[in-house]
Amino acid sequence: MSARPREFKDTTVIDAAMEVFWEHGFEGSSTERLCERTGLGRGSLYNAFGSKHALYEKALGRYQELGIQGQVEILEQPGLVKDRLRALMEWAIDQDFNGEVSRGCLAINAAIERGGKDSTVARLVGGHVGRLEQALCHVIALGQRSGEITSNRPALELARSFLSSYYGLRVLGKVVEDRTVLQDVVEGTLSAL
Repeated sequence: MSARPREFKDTTVIDAAMEVFWEHGFEGSSTERLCERTGLGRGSLYNAFGSKHALYEKALGRYQELGIQGQVEILEQPGLVKDRLRALMEWAIDQDFNGEVSRGCLAINAAIERGGKDSTVARLVGGHVGRLEQALCHVIALGQRSGEITSNRPALELARSFLSSYYGLRVLGKVVEDRTVLQDVVEGTLSAL
């Protein structure tokens, strides 16, 4: 006897679960809330993914796939390097001021909530950070070669410094209601290059 075929698309369910985890964190996302948002019953949810944690891992992986792709596309646009870096930071501000509740970055939220006690989450978030760091290092090195970025510090060091400001901006975006504060972070970060 063959297994009963799934009647849903995994990506649709994972996307819905990602939204729940993004809004409520891992601990605040009850199975009931996940079932309600995904449209699956408890049994179907657990049969498909095994556990809430396994679904959380899939959601973080999906976020990384979608989020990094969009961020790297911003960095790969034609134009001046500092304009691309500014566009990335302004994109982050727009993301974090997207509605009444500032959700911030799911990867950062996961790192803060679970990164220190969950090695799988730490690995997934580390992969997210690593991919962005690599893209930043590349674009900063381009800026150094063109003379637009005058710092003679290694591109990787500058990328990590930028990344620190960028992720700090994402955290601030969850609590600061004045957009000009975040714009000051952008200006200060870019002036250091």
